[in-house]
Amino acid sequence: MSTTNPKTYESVPPRKVAFLGLGVMGLPMAGHLALAGHDVTVYNRSAPKAQAWVAEFKGRMAPTPREAAAGCDIVFCCVGNDDDLRSVVLGPDGAFAGMKPGAVLVDHTTASANVARELDAQARAKGLVFIDAPVSGGQAGAQNGMLTVMCGGDATAFESVRPVAMAFSRAFTLLGPSGAGQLAKMVNQICIAGLVQGLSEAIAFGQKAGLDMHQVLDVIGKGAAQSWQMDNRGKTMIDDKFDFGFAVDWMRKDLGLVLDEAKRNGARLPVTAVVDQFYADVQGMGGQRWDTSSLIRRLR
Repeated sequence: MSTTNPKTYESVPPRKVAFLGLGVMGLPMAGHLALAGHDVTVYNRSAPKAQAWVAEFKGRMAPTPREAAAGCDIVFCCVGNDDDLRSVVLGPDGAFAGMKPGAVLVDHTTASANVARELDAQARAKGLVFIDAPVSGGQAGAQNGMLTVMCGGDATAFESVRPVAMAFSRAFTLLGPSGAGQLAKMVNQICIAGLVQGLSEAIAFGQKAGLDMHQVLDVIGKGAAQSWQMDNRGKTMIDDKFDFGFAVDWMRKDLGLVLDEAKRNGARLPVTAVVDQFYADVQGMGGQRWDTSSLIRRLR
């Protein structure tokens, strides 16, 4: 796990925890838990990733989510989508089957608000607790232990989990009942979609006008146009570089969740819907794994 900024961990009593899913986000998140002194058992669908994690961080691996979760105070999870989440949580080999009464499952998957409410209800029926806790900050945020985490669920359980989760977080915030974390992540993705499209159009316009856009971004980045996207992706967009983490395929998955939720709650999202189709164009150009700033490719 490479980091650009050494993480300082809060001093908290070590807990017995599990982490399910060792992708580009989950692997470093689980690593930070181990480095913070917690007793970590990991599960990954592809066992070699779990073996590599154990070799680096000296924790343990388990062959099923159920066995990983056995005896744990907290089970963290970060997988791909609703179906992936159900596959590691439910069923005879799922985490719920192995968790002790009162244990908490904290799900960092970006999933639907509906599946969060579904799993919350099933957890309650089993004497367990479920917290939906999607993250923002990308691969770099996971590696540096500086993720922003948006949570929905029981306040008492949230307070018990928060000191442990700060091993990989810069902010870990309860925003409401079950599903509120996923809804807040949707708000986050709506903001990003509009910002990246606006930045793409601005850069493309400036280049057509013959401006030195590196210089222009230095200037306007000190004013009202400044944003995280401009600071971190603007100049790489100018240079046509798109290998910085959060992929177009993942963004389209997230925007699909957003647009489905908007149909249910009646929200009008005209810009988001258009940008979703722009990302479909990028996929059609072969950019499925380019990062989200690749929207500018459509304009060149």
